[in-house]
Amino acid sequence: MQKNLIALAVAGLVSTGAFAQANVTVYGVADGSFDVVRVSNTAGNAAGDNDLGNTTRVSTNSSLIGFKGAEALGNGLTAVFQYESSVGFDNTGGIGATRDSFVGVAGGFGTVVLGNLTGPTRALGGAVDVNAGATGIGANAALLGKLGGYLVNTTDLAGSYPGAAPNTTTNCGRSSTCTSIFDTRWKNAIAYVSPSFAGLSVTAAYVANENKAFQGASAANTTGYDVGLKYANGPAMAAVTYNAVSLGQTFAGGSKQADVSDFRVGGSYDFGIASVRALFDHARADHAGIGGKITQNVFGLGGTFNVTPAGKLLAQVYLARDLKVDGSDAKDSGAKLFEVGYEHSLSKRTMLKAVYAHLNNDNKASYDFGINAVGINAASMGAPAAGLNTTGATIQGIQLGLRHSF
Repeated sequence: MQKNLIALAVAGLVSTGAFAQANVTVYGVADGSFDVVRVSNTAGNAAGDNDLGNTTRVSTNSSLIGFKGAEALGNGLTAVFQYESSVGFDNTGGIGATRDSFVGVAGGFGTVVLGNLTGPTRALGGAVDVNAGATGIGANAALLGKLGGYLVNTTDLAGSYPGAAPNTTTNCGRSSTCTSIFDTRWKNAIAYVSPSFAGLSVTAAYVANENKAFQGASAANTTGYDVGLKYANGPAMAAVTYNAVSLGQTFAGGSKQADVSDFRVGGSYDFGIASVRALFDHARADHAGIGGKITQNVFGLGGTFNVTPAGKLLAQVYLARDLKVDGSDAKDSGAKLFEVGYEHSLSKRTMLKAVYAHLNNDNKASYDFGINAVGINAASMGAPAAGLNTTGATIQGIQLGLRHSF
């Protein structure tokens, strides 16, 4: 399922029969693939363990199950809700509201929802990705917003950040989600989505500081906001977003509480037989420990081409430039992601896909796939002169899979 703005999710509710009555729609995606991935040149790993070689696996690629509905309340008001959960083929746990899940009210004024939400920044990244569902090893989330690995998500923004071992590494588990904090759903959030005016709409989300801890050197107090302006009219889409988060605690050896932000501009145009997509991402961290200010730019370009009525070629390339620490370049701290693929529709709901992705880290970078990470080991964060994340791994893989939506 594409990572759309909350506005589109709510619009989907009110466009169905659920608008007039309290019916519940059950929906989902089952997306499985057989992967062959290879990792080489992992200089940050222990001696003698620098090349993982070929590894095979079966991946579930952001598969999900969800329940949604709406009820007309009268006076132009509608109650809306959605519960959505990730589903893994090898999961042993129960279903929870791990994906976009909310309750809210819609009317002529727009829509207000509360819950676990995709903000406009994350939504824009997914909207310009060429992959169905913005998932898989070639997804652009591998590079967006990560600042060389400093802003890899914690999977629990209601708790500590970053991750279970702050200030030390940027490791992501094998076959895990390994996206930036800006490309993670916001827990404990409230959002407003405006009506569309000639294709223009505004989304604004606030993240509550529910994790606030008692005062201390690293007291948690995560809070933030995420705003976006989007234009969507016919084949054209363009958006600009800004996401600012106060972590309320130090990381990477910092002596002050850290603030991070991300600015994105992107868009797409569908020509019918083909489409083009482009994205610019600027991430920033203040008081991050290795400098007063760290910034990084990421550029991306992608496209699709319909070779048959049922078959589509896709390709995208993303470039993460070197980090800038207090205005100076941290050499060899960027990365490149390249992907080519083919999607073939067997029906409106079922699709075969084949993808090749190649992620090349510079010598002092440790980016991993954003979806279905390979689990490379990153060196401890240090001063730029000592190497930021001295891994320099090259990661590549092939995915052959089947995607079914219901």
